[in-house]
Amino acid sequence: MQTQLKGGAAFGHLHITLDPGESILTENGAMQSMDADLDMDATLAGGLGKALKRAIFGGERMVCSSYSNNASLPKTLTIAPALPGQVVEFPLAPGETLCLQKGAWLASAGDVNLSTVWAGMASAFAGEGLGKLRAVGGKNGGVLWFSAYGGMVERQVNGEILVDGRHLAAYEEGFKLSIGLPGKASTAFFGGEGFVTRIQGNGTIWMQTRSVPALAHFLNPRFS
Repeated sequence: MQTQLKGGAAFGHLHITLDPGESILTENGAMQSMDADLDMDATLAGGLGKALKRAIFGGERMVCSSYSNNASLPKTLTIAPALPGQVVEFPLAPGETLCLQKGAWLASAGDVNLSTVWAGMASAFAGEGLGKLRAVGGKNGGVLWFSAYGGMVERQVNGEILVDGRHLAAYEEGFKLSIGLPGKASTAFFGGEGFVTRIQGNGTIWMQTRSVPALAHFLNPRFS
């Protein structure tokens, strides 16, 4: 499998060349174009139970799309996220885990197990729901692609950081997330920040540079 990320931080999209016998799982509706010889199927990744949990608690669609190359020559597929923004490619080693916020997952290939787990009240306060998507590399490992609204900032955390929860896109497992204030209560609320997510631990997080709720707040008065 060969992949190319194009479109930069504003309009990311992914070109995938599948060799004979290879396949990839993507978010439903992500396909932009595909060679006619590719086989496309709708699937409940992980079965009905996991699909229901992804939809109810993780904010993902129940049905995913599977693309397989059963032809004798390489075939090409192009996918793109629903929102304009950057796409990140992340190789998952066996046993390695990445946690994704609602709507961040775009595609995965190889041995990657997807499940929805309890995200805690920090995620709920941030408007991301009570569940998060957990991607784990299986015995043979695999590749994960995720996206966000706007550019993606990768940040190494050693200790503690405060993040507006609406901007948190993904993070390595092992962090402790809790609700906090960026300063005094009066400063936090009158300054427009309100509650933030306090992230404690060591590892890597990914933050999106734009926020969908902020966009909606900007646009709504102009359509009323």
